[in-house]
Amino acid sequence: MPVVRADGVTLGYAEYGAGEPVVMVTGTGAPGRMWRTHQVPALTAAGHRVITLDNRGIPPSDPCPDGFTLDAMAADIARLVERLDVGPCRIVGYSLGAIAVQELLLTRPELVRQAVLMATAARADALTEAMTAADVELGDGTALPPRFGAYVKALQNLSPRTLNDEERLRDWLAVFEVAAPDRSAARGQLGLQLIPDRRPAYRHIGRPCLVIGFQDDLVVRPHLSREVAAAIPGARYTEIPGCGHYGYLENPAAVNSAIIEFFNEGRQRVNSRKQMTGLDGLVRNTAPV
Repeated sequence: MPVVRADGVTLGYAEYGAGEPVVMVTGTGAPGRMWRTHQVPALTAAGHRVITLDNRGIPPSDPCPDGFTLDAMAADIARLVERLDVGPCRIVGYSLGAIAVQELLLTRPELVRQAVLMATAARADALTEAMTAADVELGDGTALPPRFGAYVKALQNLSPRTLNDEERLRDWLAVFEVAAPDRSAARGQLGLQLIPDRRPAYRHIGRPCLVIGFQDDLVVRPHLSREVAAAIPGARYTEIPGCGHYGYLENPAAVNSAIIEFFNEGRQRVNSRKQMTGLDGLVRNTAPV
């Protein structure tokens, strides 16, 4: 896997396809390859060059076991965009990754063309604080038995529709049990979602944003995502029904369709402006003196 090194920071990434670039940023403890099964094929087929980032704490990116900040995550996205010379580009963020993208939209808006923010929030509520405290306690090296960890993960992240589909649920449980995450690898990311109310700051975001919530999300309840969309001027909100926190994996077709439609609309607006500019120039050049 290739890496970029900038300002003393090493970041792992992967690239797929060709065309207009899209950078994808995952959530807590997740590697960039999480996008590879569903989102990468759909976006490359739609004519995009997809770049997935491994956030700090996820090999081969720097481990940072002593922790880092949300601002550092946003700066890492900027480093990747600048080193690959793909800005301004489209960026997709999920969960903690989406919160980092929101901070990037404030600090380095010139690097972003459009942003998709999935399962995101503008503040930490009481349940977020409780879940984070529990994750931090587990992050001290405590290992859950694989079957128990799979069961808890399913309850937290899947929708009732999936939980009630016994065949699908068995498949999910098997994946969770085999692919149990290395909690120590993402220790530095724990707690970064404990943010103050950022809605006043988000009113200064000036890039087109699509916010996607998942109807049955118990980790980031959809009303928190709606708050983000309400705070960002001109942002659009879409809620995918029958999905938990892993909605981009539970119903990838609906998620991918929403992302691609949003990107296509942005491309059409740019093309329309170019045509208007060209027409205006033609009129100016041919007008009688």
